[in-house]
Amino acid sequence: MKTYAKMSRLYAPTLKEDPADAELASHRLLLRAGMIRKGASGLYSYLPLAWLSIAKIKSIIREEMEAIDAQEMQVPILTDAALWHQSGRWEVYGPELMRIDDRHDHPYALGPTHEESFTDLVRNELRSYKQLPVTLYQIQDKFRDELRPRFGLMRGREFIMKDAYSFSATQESLQECYDQEKDAYARICERAGLRALPVVADSGQIGGDTSVEFMALADSGEAELVYCDSCGFAADTEAAASVIDIPEGPGSGELEKVATPVEGTLEALASFLGVEQGACRKSVALVAEDGGLVLALLPGDHELNDVKAEHAFGHYAMMSANELERAGLVAGYMGPIGASKDLRIVADVSLKGSVRWTIGANEEGFHYLSARPGRDFEVDEWLDLAGAREGDGCPRCGAPLKSARGIEVSQVFQLGTKYSEAMGATFADEDGRERPFLMGCYGIGVSRMLAAVVEQHHDGQGICWPVSVAPYEVEIVPLDVNDDLVWPAAVDLAERLSQAGIEVVLDDRKERPGVKFADADLMGFPFQVVCGKRAVKAGNAELKVRETGERSDVALDELVELLAERVKSQRI
Repeated sequence: MKTYAKMSRLYAPTLKEDPADAELASHRLLLRAGMIRKGASGLYSYLPLAWLSIAKIKSIIREEMEAIDAQEMQVPILTDAALWHQSGRWEVYGPELMRIDDRHDHPYALGPTHEESFTDLVRNELRSYKQLPVTLYQIQDKFRDELRPRFGLMRGREFIMKDAYSFSATQESLQECYDQEKDAYARICERAGLRALPVVADSGQIGGDTSVEFMALADSGEAELVYCDSCGFAADTEAAASVIDIPEGPGSGELEKVATPVEGTLEALASFLGVEQGACRKSVALVAEDGGLVLALLPGDHELNDVKAEHAFGHYAMMSANELERAGLVAGYMGPIGASKDLRIVADVSLKGSVRWTIGANEEGFHYLSARPGRDFEVDEWLDLAGAREGDGCPRCGAPLKSARGIEVSQVFQLGTKYSEAMGATFADEDGRERPFLMGCYGIGVSRMLAAVVEQHHDGQGICWPVSVAPYEVEIVPLDVNDDLVWPAAVDLAERLSQAGIEVVLDDRKERPGVKFADADLMGFPFQVVCGKRAVKAGNAELKVRETGERSDVALDELVELLAERVKSQRI
């Protein structure tokens, strides 16, 4: 028989003060509410209350996966290095991959993700197109050797993740699996109480050609994104394309070298010339991964996007003073005219139609006006290099983009044959030919989702859990556990609510009412029922909705039915 929990028996050691190293609300409140504890840098224990919420998130995930015929299983956390060498990721993944050697000096990896393991699993088992598609998933701890673990559960060395992998025979089948997972992820976010946008994303170390992230909007989010209210487009700024309005620079149209006796910044230059910053050209001097020297030209009011630049130039670096001299460039006054012939000139594609460029003259204190590509200098390549920003045009409909910050809680990828080809994972098609699987990969940060919920649902007093993921749904707060009227009424309510299928915690502690109220708001259970002597004597209790602060007196004999209806309607 379902029963209620007692606060006195809960292992939930609360803190009165904010921990010194907790920057985000989720980190601070989960620690203060006695839900997590730090073991070491980037490593956290989930205490009983947090673990109850984690279990609910997992349950939501499992229900949505079952609805699309994805099958749960588990592979070892420890992965043989040989598999990572087969995929080519042993070195590519970088220092974030936790590597260990066993007593026989055989290398292994603690999996941050498990494309290799799942591909290895099916390559000798799924042999025919008739067995496809198949989607397999697991919910498991993952490991990543973060350089600077921070923000509590947001960026740790060990974290809980659901990862799924689909294996298809055709692109149409892969697309169907991908769309099913993407739709399921949207439902999971909604059911967990998260406002999350599906945004176009960069595939990063996972690889693949098509990727969407689900970003929970939060001012504290570490990712920047842009979105369009008109058509629903949204994208991580690492991957976002945008329509950039390019104002023409000053000048008559003929190349003109002018003195610009200002500090060598674009802000100072634009102010001196009396033009918008976007009318000037930003020059960024780089050394590409292959050692080549590159001058990247951008609209003056946009920044070089690091991810786009890495796609274009590999792991690049900024030029040193010696390299600038070798390239014929002058810091603060850089431009393509008069630079070394060995310098590769790359311009952002948004500048292609512009004919009057304001650029550095490679001479301190001077710039060129009305410089024209194709006449005064040559552009070797036009690429998408600029980071999207608020006010740029939406690439779909042209409406102005808005910007926000977001917490990545999940991501879906179309991997294609990236792993199946590398690892020799094939099946026989209708004609009996061996073909590599078309794969998809789908991840949800379970522990990160817990933190994201808190980031979106809190106030100055503590957490405000949505019912669907709350550790308990109702807290009963008797103001005097020794009172022979209040205490029996509180116990009776706890028992009747439990029998009605509601998750209840009864604060049976012999604490002052102020302490109980503070802890109730800090822990943030969705509904609080306050039993005081005067109210109970009148046959009532006070009902408080944690998220809104709404309070009302409700008759004791009506309270159970009312709460059961409200709680069950919000479980989603």
